[in-house]
Amino acid sequence: MAKAKILGRMIVLFLLILILVGGGIVWFDYLNLIDAKSLLSPLYRFVGRTGRSQPTTVLLSGGETLSLDTERLAVRLEALELQKAELEKQEQDIQNRRGELEQIAQELETRQKALDELENSFSALAQERDVKTRNIEQNARYLNGMPPAQAVAIISNMDDQDAIDVFRASEEIAAAEGTTSIVSYWLSLLPAERSADLQRKMSRQPVIAH
Repeated sequence: MAKAKILGRMIVLFLLILILVGGGIVWFDYLNLIDAKSLLSPLYRFVGRTGRSQPTTVLLSGGETLSLDTERLAVRLEALELQKAELEKQEQDIQNRRGELEQIAQELETRQKALDELENSFSALAQERDVKTRNIEQNARYLNGMPPAQAVAIISNMDDQDAIDVFRASEEIAAAEGTTSIVSYWLSLLPAERSADLQRKMSRQPVIAH
């Protein structure tokens, strides 16, 4: 008996829910909040009434008819066109920015190549200077080991800068080894004019440490 009562209450509640849902649909359709004419048309025909639907046309003041569906479609198309134009503008901005970045990358690459070439040039000059310094030092040691007259005969055939380089290297060797430099003696054995010219040029040139 209790189960029958519960079942009866459930059926009543289910019917009440259906009535409320149907009433809500009918009310929203009446207010034109939704278009339920296809769903409610059988019910309206059953009770002998014509269902309401949202208007599709509007009568203008001049007597012309305006299609709401056409206007909605036109508004949507206009929105799509605006969105398309905005996307095209963004794409163009991206392309322009990409071009600027590529140009900057090319400029950086060009500068890097120039720096690499400059570094290689400096390295080559430094290596060349080291080789020249070693050769000058070696020549100075050879001359130091020779009899002074023989050494001066060789020095007299050098150009001025080579002779000055040998003199400087010989003085540095003597200073490093704690011996007396023989450069002044070599200069005394050279012709007076050549000796004076070399000493004058040496005094004008700064001493560069090797």
